[in-house]
Amino acid sequence: MTEQRNVLGGPLELCSTDPLTGYLRDGCCTTGSENPLRHTICAIMTEAFIDFQASVGNDLTTIRPDLRFPGLVPGDRWCVIAAKWFEAYQAGVACPVVLAATNEATLEIVPLAALLEHAVDRPAA
Repeated sequence: MTEQRNVLGGPLELCSTDPLTGYLRDGCCTTGSENPLRHTICAIMTEAFIDFQASVGNDLTTIRPDLRFPGLVPGDRWCVIAAKWFEAYQAGVACPVVLAATNEATLEIVPLAALLEHAVDRPAA
């Protein structure tokens, strides 16, 4: 597999190992043909984001052992579906993101400017 890059052009960094995230549960927001929904944004959960996702049918709190999904709480880092994060952004409830751990494939769905607005690791101007 080729090395995947983040939205800033650097190497894709680890998002979280506790809880263990990533479509492949490898801690990174990697993507490929096996990940058609693009779980590519390293997001830091907030109550508002979790509540919004629940309101649109995306339950992020229920434990799902069959999917190796631990259920999330505010403060957890998780590789979220880019389109779902962007939907929350458009509704004014986007959660913070870690740019260094957000896959560059995200930019096919979400503008960099939107990510920069919510980045915890925004580069200096």
